[in-house]
Amino acid sequence: MVKHLRRNFEEVKEMAKLTIPEEELMRPGHMGCLGCGATQAMRYVLKAAGRNTILSIPACCWAVMPGVWPNTCLEIPELYTPFETTGASISGLRAGLDVMGKEDVNVIGFAGDGGTADIGIQALSGVADRNDNVLYIMYDNEAYMNTGIQRSGSTPIGAWTTTTPVGTEEAWEKSPKKSMADIMIAHRIPYVATASTAYPEDLIRKVNKALTIKGLKFIQIFSPCPTGWKMDPGLGVKIAKEALSARAFSLFEVEDGVMKINMKPKKTPLKDYLYKQGRFKHMPQSLIDDLEKSLDANWEELLFKEECSQRLLKKE
Repeated sequence: MVKHLRRNFEEVKEMAKLTIPEEELMRPGHMGCLGCGATQAMRYVLKAAGRNTILSIPACCWAVMPGVWPNTCLEIPELYTPFETTGASISGLRAGLDVMGKEDVNVIGFAGDGGTADIGIQALSGVADRNDNVLYIMYDNEAYMNTGIQRSGSTPIGAWTTTTPVGTEEAWEKSPKKSMADIMIAHRIPYVATASTAYPEDLIRKVNKALTIKGLKFIQIFSPCPTGWKMDPGLGVKIAKEALSARAFSLFEVEDGVMKINMKPKKTPLKDYLYKQGRFKHMPQSLIDDLEKSLDANWEELLFKEECSQRLLKKE
């Protein structure tokens, strides 16, 4: 029996090697919360990028999670920058490395949604204008989690945060989640993609592809936050999968203007996704119904964009 189990384990291990690199560049001992999606995002990004990589990290959860100097759980160089400067810092790193003749070093900005969609969007737009050969990763946990769970431009409608408290309906988050992928597509950079910690093979494939493309690349990674979302830490992967089937998040990539949707799951009720998270427990069914209609409409729009871009590709 033991031999049988050991053989099965070895077979699974060999299969995993085919899709996910075995080398670990994130050691045990990070200071993140239990079940943190951002730690999974970092782990998979580094597995794809490899040791020949420099990270630029602004004020965010990952500014503290590596540990207190001189300790760190990451085995690659890290540059810590102010909240708003990720785009500028990766431009500077790229320029300096190029002058030194080290063009093969991967330069990656790794920032949260607050430091990307809000306070860092100006510097990100600047690096998009310059089209520097860098990769910008936005790990999306839908709020300013490190500084106290405040609302960000990526916070979805109806969500509780410390700045959109539950009590009166007027206090709930009313603005729709900002689509950073669409904003970056509008900049006409070479590669834009979305990914999820629930699908590491897809995430790693997209990082690998991005690092082969010259110019700015942008990847938004859906990263559940058990603390800020008031959810069971063991449900991170399940909830991330349900976000896709409920159409609260989508997996796609746009390369040179051509869109491809990577996954089209069978539709599941939005309520099943929302009510697993305490931040949405207060939402009445009427608001959920309205939000579900809006998300369904966004999904139809995404399908239409894919169809149009594929038609243009065939004409070429």
